[in-house]
Amino acid sequence: MLVQRAILFATEAHHGQVRKYTGESYIVHPLEVMEIVKTVPHTPEMLAAAVLHDVVEDTDATLSDILNEFGFDVHHLVADLTDVSVPSDGNRKVRKHLDLIHTSKSLPQSKTIKLADLISNSKSITEHDPNFAKVYMREKAALLKVLTEGDPTLYVRAKKIVDDYYAN
Repeated sequence: MLVQRAILFATEAHHGQVRKYTGESYIVHPLEVMEIVKTVPHTPEMLAAAVLHDVVEDTDATLSDILNEFGFDVHHLVADLTDVSVPSDGNRKVRKHLDLIHTSKSLPQSKTIKLADLISNSKSITEHDPNFAKVYMREKAALLKVLTEGDPTLYVRAKKIVDDYYAN
């Protein structure tokens, strides 16, 4: 029930949004992240947070909305997964560093979801935007250093993606 409610909420929140490179409905990405999380030990709260992980950053939904709709546990995970930086904090490098510090303090369950997000996003970005991929993969290499408490299987998958990118 919790996961189904999260899927409905995220689908409605992301309504009309499309993926940058493919043009497919945006909800495909959060659902893919959730499916990746399903492949490792997880809880219903983790699956709900996986599908909700972008709603606060990319829609009108707020962390208060998540708390009211899904309770503290899902709210905590989504808060961990939501970037804390804002444009006025500085350039991308400064903002990503602030977000990295935030992620470093996250719950292991949040780090597992973040690994799944990295896995999901990396393929699309490296395939469709080689110039941005250089910046993105450098950021993900740094991010991996603070995601070691996430699921070990997903960590290995994510690290392989980054390592393979730099091997080519």
